[in-house]
Amino acid sequence: MKLESYWLDTAPVFGAGDQGAVAGRADVVVVGGGFTGLSAALALARRGASVTVLEAGRVIGEASGRNGGHCSSGLAHDFGALAARLGVDKARDFHRAYCAAFHTVAGIVRDEGIDCDFAVVGKLKLAAKPEHYDKLARACELLRREGEADVRMVEPAHIGSEIGSDKFYGGMLQANSAQMHMGKFGVGLAQAAVRAGARVFEQAPVTRLERLPDGGFRVTSARGVIEAGQVLLATGNSRTGPFSHFRRRMISVGSFIIATEPLPAETIRRLLPHRRNYVTSRIIGNYFRLSPDNRLVFGGRARFAMSNPRSDAKSGAVLRAAMEDMFPQLAGIGIDYCWGGLVDMTADRLPRAGEHQGMYFATGYSGHGVQMSVHMGQVMADVMAGKPERNPWRTLEWPAITGHFGSPWFLPFVGAYYRFQDWRH
Repeated sequence: MKLESYWLDTAPVFGAGDQGAVAGRADVVVVGGGFTGLSAALALARRGASVTVLEAGRVIGEASGRNGGHCSSGLAHDFGALAARLGVDKARDFHRAYCAAFHTVAGIVRDEGIDCDFAVVGKLKLAAKPEHYDKLARACELLRREGEADVRMVEPAHIGSEIGSDKFYGGMLQANSAQMHMGKFGVGLAQAAVRAGARVFEQAPVTRLERLPDGGFRVTSARGVIEAGQVLLATGNSRTGPFSHFRRRMISVGSFIIATEPLPAETIRRLLPHRRNYVTSRIIGNYFRLSPDNRLVFGGRARFAMSNPRSDAKSGAVLRAAMEDMFPQLAGIGIDYCWGGLVDMTADRLPRAGEHQGMYFATGYSGHGVQMSVHMGQVMADVMAGKPERNPWRTLEWPAITGHFGSPWFLPFVGAYYRFQDWRH
């Protein structure tokens, strides 16, 4: 079993990175070579800006290459609950932003010719308890009233046509959800940015950011120093570097995933005949899908702990037990990959984007970043060109989390709280 991301291990090599020293001046320096940063670099370079991307490790080496591989439309939140908290208009704006994000990804895959096994398959949210079905049905009706026609309920009596497990009580099916190979997409996105004129430097962690008298910035990295007219921070919740402002406003939560050995066609036909994206309705639930080579990629918040090889292996055992409980037919199946990654969660699980000390940023996707990260890269290119209204998150407050100074000492307490909520509801 490999303790590394299946997506990264099976991705093509990105060979278009700049091999020289970081030096000179650029119109824009993008800090972070994940989906947000690479998408922004592509958009900015296509507009004629000189763009330099500084990535601390390898492109898409963190959250962008370590996720579950779902690209879905719609909010992570219950629409009704969000509308009650923020108002219908704001909830509607946020929902539309996520719907637009799905189409942004599809458009980039198409326009840039990225070979990443992109397929629209739909997302099935599975009711883990009988009462969850009623809640999903209310959410479905509300979404249909808001104009999302491609969403419907799968009744408990018919759930067997969708999934070969007796653990669920119906579900809600949303059509606009896709799968893709995250590694192939990320490398393809990086190559597209380079083709458009961006320079991408890997192994170039940023260690210092300085404001210059002319309003620009001096950015110091391990591979050299560069000056920039504008800076976009696309670092996620980076644990290193001069980003303490953001670390205090996000909680890094470990998300863990296993990938089985390739499954026989008959097993797939019985268990997951429509090869959709799947997510369970529990707060500490699971998400899963099939890979292009017929592995079951099965993830979740297995343990509220940081990601490292030892922690990943322990979490892998938890996930195997959950997978075998859901699908007893897979008992004893080989696990070829097990990995973890950090999810940059905000307190309200909504993204944040805007400007801080003259630098632009987009982050905090809270476990639903595949589509929104790519979308916000494009959006922030517009914002940096003088169109702040393009940013749907611009009016959200973002206070520091009380008692949080960068190290998430409270993760076990968060886990205990969510487990209690799952038990209650």
